[in-house]
Amino acid sequence: MTSILEKGGGVFEGIKMLLCENPLPPIDEAIAAAQAELPHSNYYTEPFSEPLRRFIASCIGVPERLVHINAGSELILRQLFERFGQRVHLLTPTYPLFPEIATQYTETRLQSENNFALDLTKLEIPESTTLVVIVNPNNPNGGTFDMEPLPDLLDRYPDTYFLVDEAFIGLAGQAVAHWVPKYSNLLVTRTLSKAHSLAGFRVGYAILPEVLADDLNSNNDAYPLARPSQAAALATLQHENVIRKRSIKLHAWAEDLAAELRTLGVRTFPTETYFFLADFAPYNANDLADRLQKSGIFIKPLNDPILGSGFMRVTTALPPDNARFIEVLRELL
Repeated sequence: MTSILEKGGGVFEGIKMLLCENPLPPIDEAIAAAQAELPHSNYYTEPFSEPLRRFIASCIGVPERLVHINAGSELILRQLFERFGQRVHLLTPTYPLFPEIATQYTETRLQSENNFALDLTKLEIPESTTLVVIVNPNNPNGGTFDMEPLPDLLDRYPDTYFLVDEAFIGLAGQAVAHWVPKYSNLLVTRTLSKAHSLAGFRVGYAILPEVLADDLNSNNDAYPLARPSQAAALATLQHENVIRKRSIKLHAWAEDLAAELRTLGVRTFPTETYFFLADFAPYNANDLADRLQKSGIFIKPLNDPILGSGFMRVTTALPPDNARFIEVLRELL
């Protein structure tokens, strides 16, 4: 089981930079919509969050039947791995949940000397692979993949499912969810926890082939979301123009933070999101993280033995908190 500290920092009071949580609160419209539903919380939502499913389907341009909603995308990911995770192929480094829940896995390593970029036309899938996972934008480095080669991969490996995790698609990257109706082996998952700032509301969804979507919808809670969560999700998705403007601001904060780190001699890698990878070598990331925590800053080492002991994923906080992070680091380094 992944530790509770990896999930949410426990009861830590201070600056949290270990997760990919959005430092900005939900938009005002989402808060108002959630508050308006609170007096009606003695009633269930519509079965399978039908209004939200309908709106998501219309935005993406897919049949409503292909949309599955659950309380956070992790639940959906675990269900998909239960069905197809016998032999998984990962592009690593990746979201740590995936190697944890795969029965067994192979990997294509993204190379630091290439800034963790990969041309998908060169991706080779081992024989008998049941599931290939592409995280776009990728976690933990925040870079994106050119997804134009994906249809060819789907055609070349018709017996292999391809899961594209678009958790951060609201920040950057080429979305492929609208391709699902064309390919019976394409699965796409999304969350409203990241760009949309709804982590605490627990809203995730997937666009899936009809048979699989029917399976998940018929074998899950018919009321997956609380009324305030569903209302906040709808209100937020109805204001994507606001989310896009905030995403630009968040990326700028991340770029400014990375630039400050480089003045301290820390190597940083390109990102299109609000988080990035940094190599603090020759310093040990575990030691630095422990010392930062004593100063009220919670950040987690990457702990990837292939990359080395200096790597950490850094998520932007609010600018004053970023300034405090740099101030403490300057003393430590």
